[in-house]
Amino acid sequence: MLVLLHLFALFLLVLLGFYVFVANPRNRAHQTFAAFIAFLALWTIKDLIFWNFHEENIASGWWAASSFIIALLMQCALVIFAWVFPENSRTPKKRAAIIFAPSLVLIPAALFGLLWKKVGFFDGKFEIDLAPLAYAFVVYVYLVFGYGAFILFQKYRKYRKTQKGQQVGAILWALVVTGILKTLANILFPFLGLYSMLPYSSIFVLPGVLIYAYAISNFKLFSLENALDQFRLFPIAYKIALSIASVAIISFILFQIPIVYWAFQNGTTFEAWRKYLVFSVISALVPNLLLLLLVVRTISRPLQRITLAAVQVTEGEYGTEVDLRKSNDEIGLLANSFNEMSRKMANDIEQLKQLNEQLIRTEKLAAMGTLAAGVAHEVNNPLAAISSLIQMMQSKNNLDEKTVENLKLIQTQIQRITQVTKDMMDFARVRPAAKSLVDVNDLIAKSLRLASFDKSFQKLQIEQKLAANLPKVFADGDQLQQVFLNLFLNARDALPEGGELFIDTENSLSEVRIKITDNGIGIKSDDLQKIFDPFFTTKQTGKGTGLGLAVCYGIITAHGGKIEVLPNVTKGTTFFIGLPIGKKTAR
Repeated sequence: MLVLLHLFALFLLVLLGFYVFVANPRNRAHQTFAAFIAFLALWTIKDLIFWNFHEENIASGWWAASSFIIALLMQCALVIFAWVFPENSRTPKKRAAIIFAPSLVLIPAALFGLLWKKVGFFDGKFEIDLAPLAYAFVVYVYLVFGYGAFILFQKYRKYRKTQKGQQVGAILWALVVTGILKTLANILFPFLGLYSMLPYSSIFVLPGVLIYAYAISNFKLFSLENALDQFRLFPIAYKIALSIASVAIISFILFQIPIVYWAFQNGTTFEAWRKYLVFSVISALVPNLLLLLLVVRTISRPLQRITLAAVQVTEGEYGTEVDLRKSNDEIGLLANSFNEMSRKMANDIEQLKQLNEQLIRTEKLAAMGTLAAGVAHEVNNPLAAISSLIQMMQSKNNLDEKTVENLKLIQTQIQRITQVTKDMMDFARVRPAAKSLVDVNDLIAKSLRLASFDKSFQKLQIEQKLAANLPKVFADGDQLQQVFLNLFLNARDALPEGGELFIDTENSLSEVRIKITDNGIGIKSDDLQKIFDPFFTTKQTGKGTGLGLAVCYGIITAHGGKIEVLPNVTKGTTFFIGLPIGKKTAR
């Protein structure tokens, strides 16, 4: 029965220490708790061996020495924990050196057997006769224990009525429970000559350890919520530990037990030991290779794929993703985060490219605007003089028919040049927009009425899908009407034989969206990036100046909106305009 209790205590300690440590391995309090658990596990192993398998005729000094030393190391771990918890602060090295200095004398004294006069089984009964130095050792252990408790009590007063205070308070209760039980089992009863409770001292400490771990884990130890969190992110350390434990248990059952039975069935002879050692080594290769395979599959291969993907990203292949089987451990989280980072990086770089193109286009607009104003001014002056001379010549009655025809042709070309210079002046003119709350649907209707006077435009079949109760936008109505009219006439030019023109408006929370689509010849994909550049046109020579869309771009961006030409799906062209909803209220 005692051996089962010791095994249960050892299993619980290992499980508890591993669980708390892996929950936050970088936290100093968790690290110190793991060290405390390790010392306590050594204490349990010591008791398990001594009280269950120790022979009476063998010296028991090793058990006494290890008991004194492990007890001291546990109290040192307690003090370090008191220093670092709950702030996760560093250990004061100078103070630690002063407080732990007596250990340099007491631990060797325990190793050399200077703490007892006799210890062991005498006439079937366990007895221990301590030397005076042992009492000094015990007093020092309790002083270290009391110092750690005092530090925690001060922190409890500091953090009272907070969660940290509740955690420290729970740990203080754990110390009280553990201290009372250990004192009774290890000090008081043996001092009175009662050694029956001594084998159970490692069991008595478990309640205090559970409270200890419960407080460190923010009162979530083995709770359903914490268990679900651990299941969502199943750490690699858990996987490796479970893999090692599973392989060890399975290999022990499948290989070690049969090998022991086969080797020692005829007694513990030299030949039996030779068989056992040889075939144990051979059988150990199988689980070790299996563990190697699991580690490579769980850690090495995924990390290699993530590394290769990271190298590809550094070489400019933005958007590269890691193709890994979904897992809920750190590597799975790392792969998902890397993929998300790579996608966002690709999107951000694409947006930066678009912003750069817009900046370049805006710079072109500014430069061409200044140039256009100068050119238009220099051209209009001589052009006005030429036009006046032509009109004077046309007023004469003695002109022959050919001369009249030539003068009309000249006048037509003058009008064309005048229109070009007017477009350039409109492009270059910087005037404050007369903004007010305007209805986009009304502006579209007015623009359609103006365009309908054009005979070629009348050939188009207009389909409108205008959203009802469309919010108003704060804009210059004349400028927006100029944009719509320009796009309608561009659609006309793209459909010389007639076709369909689709006009849609919709409300999208923060902006009004307008789509103008025709089923004409469309725009080449290579020209999409240049369509808003000044003097760029896809029309035939003499049919356009290349300023219309540049003016539209300038107007829309000046209103805080955006204008884009969408890629062709089959044929035709779609212009998308987004205008911010007006923030001023109509009066």
